[in-house]
Amino acid sequence: MEKRKIVVLTGAGMSVESGLRTFRDADGLWENYPVSRVATHEGWLNDPEYVNNFYNMLRKKCQGTQPNEGHRLVAGLERWYDVDVVTQNVDNLHEVAGSTNVIHLHGELMKVCSSRDPWDVRYIRTLEAPNLDVAPGEKAGDGSLLRPHIVFFNEAVPMIEKAAEAVQMADILIVIGTSLVVYPAAGLLHYAPSNCPIYLIDPGDVKVGISRVTHIQKGASEGMKDLYGILGIKS
Repeated sequence: MEKRKIVVLTGAGMSVESGLRTFRDADGLWENYPVSRVATHEGWLNDPEYVNNFYNMLRKKCQGTQPNEGHRLVAGLERWYDVDVVTQNVDNLHEVAGSTNVIHLHGELMKVCSSRDPWDVRYIRTLEAPNLDVAPGEKAGDGSLLRPHIVFFNEAVPMIEKAAEAVQMADILIVIGTSLVVYPAAGLLHYAPSNCPIYLIDPGDVKVGISRVTHIQKGASEGMKDLYGILGIKS
């Protein structure tokens, strides 16, 4: 029997319980590093060494970070469902937890790429400990400067079409830990079929604008436990 399809859309709140700070909260990373300098194409062009140093630092902070119970419960859904995870996060905690089909909308922190064409797969590679730094002037295989495989602000989001196609096929849509204010990711909810129930797991007051959303006002781990109960799954 063919499994029903679940699409899980996750944001920064998914990884908070793992100890990763969000960028937008009051004590978030943007408080110490100007967005314009570390997360825009202009910032990269002006000072690529500064940008690479920022992401070198982030990789070291993420080293040893473990998935939380929420990540593990999302991965566990694959026992009963065909699951696609669409994440706005650049960490790899979904994969470490066992999710096998993860679409990264905003890139992947542990990967580096060509600055001439960041999505040329020939020059994308994964950095592994202890070699997590990009050295000043280090080049990609095409001779361009090596840069983080991150979608900077105002750059195109190449994976958004694949994500939209997945949501269009969903029997159930689960949204975890996202404020739903960052586009184009926030617009993905509107691709869900009209008969597709949507579950939002977030402890905050999130304005959705879609009537069929069931809001579980808890963090990722506790919210996923509640959702397992709603879906009739024994975790």
